[in-house]
Amino acid sequence: MEHSSPPGERIAKVLARAGVASRREAERMIAAGRVAVNGKVIDSPALNVTGRDKVEVDGKALAAAEPARLWLYHKPAGLVTSARDEQGRTTVFDALPAGMPRVMSVGRLDLSSEGLLLLTNDGGIKRRLELPSTGWLRRYRVRVKGTPDDAVLAPLRAGMEVEGERFQPMEVTLDRQQGANAWLTVGIREGKNREIRRAMEAVGLSVNRLIRVSYGPFQLGKLKTGEVSEVKGRVLRDQLGLGAGPEAAEQKPKSGPKRGPKSGPKRGPKPGAGRGRPR
Repeated sequence: MEHSSPPGERIAKVLARAGVASRREAERMIAAGRVAVNGKVIDSPALNVTGRDKVEVDGKALAAAEPARLWLYHKPAGLVTSARDEQGRTTVFDALPAGMPRVMSVGRLDLSSEGLLLLTNDGGIKRRLELPSTGWLRRYRVRVKGTPDDAVLAPLRAGMEVEGERFQPMEVTLDRQQGANAWLTVGIREGKNREIRRAMEAVGLSVNRLIRVSYGPFQLGKLKTGEVSEVKGRVLRDQLGLGAGPEAAEQKPKSGPKRGPKSGPKRGPKPGAGRGRPR
């Protein structure tokens, strides 16, 4: 006997698509008793809802889902990629230009890192772009203290284990030796916590500047520090496979970048473009 699935979508997915929070965060909100469906507080995300159900968060009716949007943001060094910081440090969300809607970051850049950070109003897009299975190449310009050669860089290119954690092979190119420092271009596909810094330290190199210049087909280009640029809807639909309905929105992003947003040339800052003292 065949059993059909309940109609509708899981409540956490609905909350994520409405921009309330990521799916995981939405599940925590449900567990905390902050979500009600048809007047009844729920404590489990194992519930499907349809457009006929009344969903409330913290006593307020859930707004209709807005169209999925994506922005490119040039994150300065010194900002925390977090909605709230326990130490009271300034976050990227504190520094965004006025008029921006509520957004979430796709992945993170640590305090000292700078460059391209993707922002979205859609929790489903955030989750999909962060999954390792997406496989998009993230490219960085990295300034290190030291004089790396092919022998030093070989473990990075081959893949390595650092403190019990396995890092996949990196694409590493030596661009220029500049006194005691060298500029490298590094490409990774997983983006584990402080992956580049930890891997460089493991081969005897100290990172003193790290700039993300691309994330899949999306390029930092000429975007100035602190600036935000919205990705055109056509580009978003093309690169993420977004169609007219929720089924299309669940499609996997295209593995090979076609033509990203026209936000400038694909290369990041020139190797000699470091400003002032190393950060």
